[in-house]
Amino acid sequence: MPLRGFGPRSSEQTSAYAVAASELLEVLWGRGQESAASGSVSPSQLRALLVIEKHEGANLRALGEALGSRAPSVSRLCDRMEAMGLVLRAPSPTSRREVELRLSMRGRALLEEYRALRAAELNAVLERMAPADLAALTDGLAAFHAAASERLSPERGTDASPLRDDVADSA
Repeated sequence: MPLRGFGPRSSEQTSAYAVAASELLEVLWGRGQESAASGSVSPSQLRALLVIEKHEGANLRALGEALGSRAPSVSRLCDRMEAMGLVLRAPSPTSRREVELRLSMRGRALLEEYRALRAAELNAVLERMAPADLAALTDGLAAFHAAASERLSPERGTDASPLRDDVADSA
């Protein structure tokens, strides 16, 4: 349990709390995903959908870089998502050898459904918090979001204030 009113914590202690919180988020989000009416997707498929949403029209190479995966794996992942009706592939207007990736309407609906389920799970936890703790969490998460967006953004130093600016927001 955090100790209120004591001096600044070390980055290692803060990191340990963040890891523990992210593990709990995984459990909460998993509960939400299991109740999704549109069916379940794997965590890697969900991450890919989030990247494609942010970078509509990206090619397989760009998706692989964002996911930290190699081309054959990304291609198979996209094959599965296309077969599920979540992703659309189209020839690139700038290169015959490249394919652009876009979310289908079903892919967009799935992401919105997952976000709603995740929000409901989170709200059930946040409602249990004291107002001052909730305000402190909000401030801390905003600062974390800004720092993480800057670190993950290929255009370092750009304004990353909108909430869906990076994959870390929802994945």
